Amino acid sequence: MSNQLPVINLMGPTASGKTALACELYEQGNFELISVDSALVYRDMDIGTAKPSKAEQAQYPHHLIDIISPLEVYSAAQFVEDASKLIDGIHAKGKTPILVGGTMLYFKALLEGLSSNLPSADYAIRAEIEAQGEQEGWESVFAALCKVDPLAGEKFKVSDKQRIIRALEVYRITGQPITKLQAEQPKNVPYRYTFHNYALLPDRLELHKRIEKRLEIMWDIGFLNEVESLIEKYDLTDDLPSMRSVGYRQALDFLLKSDKSLENKKEMEDKALFATRQLAKRQYTWLRSLQQSHKFKTYLTIKQAQEDLRNCYG
Repeated sequence: MSNQLPVINLMGPTASGKTALACELYEQGNFELISVDSALVYRDMDIGTAKPSKAEQAQYPHHLIDIISPLEVYSAAQFVEDASKLIDGIHAKGKTPILVGGTMLYFKALLEGLSSNLPSADYAIRAEIEAQGEQEGWESVFAALCKVDPLAGEKFKVSDKQRIIRALEVYRITGQPITKLQAEQPKNVPYRYTFHNYALLPDRLELHKRIEKRLEIMWDIGFLNEVESLIEKYDLTDDLPSMRSVGYRQALDFLLKSDKSLENKKEMEDKALFATRQLAKRQYTWLRSLQQSHKFKTYLTIKQAQEDLRNCYG
């Protein structure tokens, strides 16, 4: 359709180089950048989120960075609402929006719409389900889901913790299976856009090296000091969505629940590294899932992506 305006989506796991790629593309033409990152929305959380520096943001302005405090909640539905308004505003200026980030749920919500009759997140219920998983094992939690939502039990695996938590959360809030509610609700698909989807999917060993290097730099430049400042400024608890971000949860536990010994510090750093690798693994899984339903171009290296996108948009 001729009235469908373009939206460029640049996706990839953490530390894959997607932000640098977006900034280079920004310089090639008439673009504006929109962040698709559930951690970058928080003010004062800079080092642990690998947020672009103030100088970088001045040179490459990003929408949807630093928009709420770490005490607030930001949902996928809110992202779709905010991003859609921004996209329309950018198109109205005759520019093309580039959405860049690694929060695949946000991309999925934008590409496919959301079921509007599903309840918002209840973090107390989520914490209860997580505690049950830790105490009784996730097989027990998965069995509880299968009992109340057999269809979800067929779709999910025991390792799909976030999906299991969400499905049980919805059931506890509504008394109905999430699969039933999803089937009943027509999705609000933003037909007025044409999405051009690109994904950076580096070799996993290479990505693990990049993640390890990034974390080393974070510790060196004062990530723990940043978390200490957050504790002083805000009434933080470990069940806040902001503090569930990888790195922050581990640092918060270390600062508030340990004797801060070198042994515990090393254990915290190892846990943060493991959690970040697990995040990357989930991001790969999300991307593979999205690729089953949407047209994508994928790149193994940043150089490969730079050359191709320069030809497309330079």
